[in-house]
Amino acid sequence: MKIIVTGSLGNISKPLTKELISNGHSVTVISSNIERQSEIEALGAEAAIGSMENVDFLAETFKGADIVYAMEALNAGVFFDHTIDFIEANTQIGRNYKEAFERSGVKKIIHLSSIGAHMSEGNGILTFHYNVEKILNELQEDVSIKFMRPVGFYYNMFSFIPTIKSQGMIIQNYGGNQKEPWVSPLDIASTIAEEIEKPFNGREVRYIASEEISPDEIARTLGEAIGKTDLQWLPVSDEELLTGMTGTGMNPKTAKGFVEMNAARGNGVLYEDYYLNQPVLGKVKLKDFAKEFATAYHQ
Repeated sequence: MKIIVTGSLGNISKPLTKELISNGHSVTVISSNIERQSEIEALGAEAAIGSMENVDFLAETFKGADIVYAMEALNAGVFFDHTIDFIEANTQIGRNYKEAFERSGVKKIIHLSSIGAHMSEGNGILTFHYNVEKILNELQEDVSIKFMRPVGFYYNMFSFIPTIKSQGMIIQNYGGNQKEPWVSPLDIASTIAEEIEKPFNGREVRYIASEEISPDEIARTLGEAIGKTDLQWLPVSDEELLTGMTGTGMNPKTAKGFVEMNAARGNGVLYEDYYLNQPVLGKVKLKDFAKEFATAYHQ
């Protein structure tokens, strides 16, 4: 099949591209970075260089595709850009996709959504996933969409490193022994590759998770990996976390969205639909990721 992969060669798109090619598919990878072209082609894929903000480019690239894997992605550093409304910018990419799908005639879509996409409010920065699912659900009924809803990514834990180094602990506005799900991009990629081989039937939702583990267990596991066996996860108030984030230069509206998202993790509302549709857990566990975390920590 001819498959379009968005997300350049990111944490999900690169292993996904490799697996699709090994399965015999013809893959085109969309990237905004011309410097990625040679690396994309080295994998055996075709490179389409252009922007998610360019509907004409998207529509032309999507033409003739059997399946499109679509995700929203903004440039690195966007959290600290005070000129960008993070939720609106991602929602606009969803609008661009919808128009491009309509103009190109694509009938099968796999969309990378997220935990929290079932909530129209109270989910912080994840609100854009609700928005984009709603926009894509406005497509004609003959367009089949699989909404993939992964939980929190292991690699988001890299953001813990500065406070571990400066204050000797992980600091968030929730914590304790209540387990929550986390996921590896490798498990997301393998799940998407699996779904590509299955029939498409209307609109479907699938949650993706690798392990369910508590904040206290995370602190112990990461602490052991970096040689700080006394590492603690310290819960602070929403106000304290917001002050800390804005103090580093983060866009205040984006920081507020992070705080609200974390609060929804702590009180459990973020996971209500997940537990009603609980998936089989993937292969990559936190102890596997902890090795990567330790390497990054000691660099």
